[in-house]
Amino acid sequence: MPIDEADIINVDQKPLNAAEAFYLPEVFKGLGTTLKHMAGSVGKWAGGGKKLHTMEYPEERREHIPIEDGGLYAGNFRGVHRLNRDEDGRVRCVACMMCATACPANCIHIEGKESPWDDREKYPIKFDLDELRCIYCGMCEEACPVDAIELTPMYDVVGMSRQEMIFDKEKLLSVYDATIDQKPM
Repeated sequence: MPIDEADIINVDQKPLNAAEAFYLPEVFKGLGTTLKHMAGSVGKWAGGGKKLHTMEYPEERREHIPIEDGGLYAGNFRGVHRLNRDEDGRVRCVACMMCATACPANCIHIEGKESPWDDREKYPIKFDLDELRCIYCGMCEEACPVDAIELTPMYDVVGMSRQEMIFDKEKLLSVYDATIDQKPM
């Protein structure tokens, strides 16, 4: 079916005026905006307004900043993952693969095996989570039917290589041991 000539609309770009074609006035307009913001920041730093949120990390940590309504620290922060333990000290995961299925970044890899315990069918013999690939969306936490995986308030985990940032089952359980007293997000 051919397109009617009446349905076609030509959209021509407006020609540049002399100042826009020369580009220099537009560059100065952009620099003016930058200088305006810089002067505002210096004025606040000199004590002329609201306090800036600059920290002396690692001496000053994020926990010391008051929670602001709707701000970055308003309770929606998600940090490093942990694998929870059950009452007997075993990994709570039942290797159902729901967290790996729900993960949009595809950073969770699980290998399950038949469980030697009567209370579950399977358990993970291998549970790897790539913290560098993760987008910290919380989908794994929402998908888990037994609350085996959680995101903690820990944010300062570092590694010297990519391999150090792939957390295996033992490392995820050690994060649980380190954060057992902290309430998960």
